[in-house]
Amino acid sequence: MRVFVPATWPAVARLVRLATLGPPPGRGYAVTGELREWYSSGDMEELEYVALAHAARASLRLLAADPAAPRRRVVLAVELAADSVVSMAGFDDPALVEIKVPVTLREIVSGHVDDPLAAADVAAAVGALTAADAGDDDAQFAVDGAEGHELMWYATQELPNLAD
Repeated sequence: MRVFVPATWPAVARLVRLATLGPPPGRGYAVTGELREWYSSGDMEELEYVALAHAARASLRLLAADPAAPRRRVVLAVELAADSVVSMAGFDDPALVEIKVPVTLREIVSGHVDDPLAAADVAAAVGALTAADAGDDDAQFAVDGAEGHELMWYATQELPNLAD
């Protein structure tokens, strides 16, 4: 099962150094039954893209919790056994899952990272998250500005170079 795990640059550096993301449980985003119902017309590729987008939004929240982290969203695509993942999906988070096992470097299949040019928009989005959550339209516009940037794809062997 493909799971998209939100992360930050410091988390990628830890992953490269320790070969694990950390102890379970962890959160991720995947194609769940709820996501299939929510987005009924999509094929698997489209559904995975939606799950990736949810993980990218969650990466913004991780950045808000770590002011020292570079302002670029990071999502790690992970391949896990289906019984290692439990759906926690709900109306607001139809792709949310809990990962019950440690995620190691060998389960990572790719990294998805903002281009450096997105950093200003990502920083603005991080600063606007609380207000956007409260319904502020201008703040939501700032969050949408970050989400307008496509994440770049990196192979797992490139992750050590990114972590430097």
